[in-house]
Amino acid sequence: MAIACNKHIFPQRYRVSQDRDRSLLFVPPSIQDRRQGVLSASVVLVIYGDYQSSESADVYRLIKVIRQQLSISFGENYLCFIFRHFPQIQIHSYAQRAAEAAEAAAAQGLFWEMHDILFAHQQELGNGYLVEYANDLGLNVSQFLQDISQQVHLDRINENIQSGLLSGVTATPALFINGIRYTGRLKIEHLTAAIVSASP
Repeated sequence: MAIACNKHIFPQRYRVSQDRDRSLLFVPPSIQDRRQGVLSASVVLVIYGDYQSSESADVYRLIKVIRQQLSISFGENYLCFIFRHFPQIQIHSYAQRAAEAAEAAAAQGLFWEMHDILFAHQQELGNGYLVEYANDLGLNVSQFLQDISQQVHLDRINENIQSGLLSGVTATPALFINGIRYTGRLKIEHLTAAIVSASP
């Protein structure tokens, strides 16, 4: 089975990105994305994350706090948060299966609930644990298992990976604020300041 984080899977479109500014988001946010907030928000924050990456989990927790604070200060339509999958399977053996579990939960309307559980239990992402989480969320477990065993959602995950590669993403977490790569410190005050300064 081909793995999408190998750039040779997408040689033609990958080469195009070599001529672009690698600090820009290649695939713009859309209604297809897993998002919290509206696309017309003042600021759209995209993160490429890996459920087995502790850094991804840390930044996601920061973003949750920042979203809450900015919602109070500027209104709930101020910041739109988008999560895109970028499992680094060469170093994280459970990351892709965890991403598939999140998407299998999404098919039953519970993406963010599973998303939060996966980040909260990064050391427990084996198949048995995933079934336990699905059961705890009240999902149709047989459908959940069927989706994962048949890799029903792998194309979507691979599309996320491809879009990340085309934007110069090589590791997680990778953040883009209003389409521009954020390269500052991953601290709450720095990230908040960058988000607010990006607002029109």
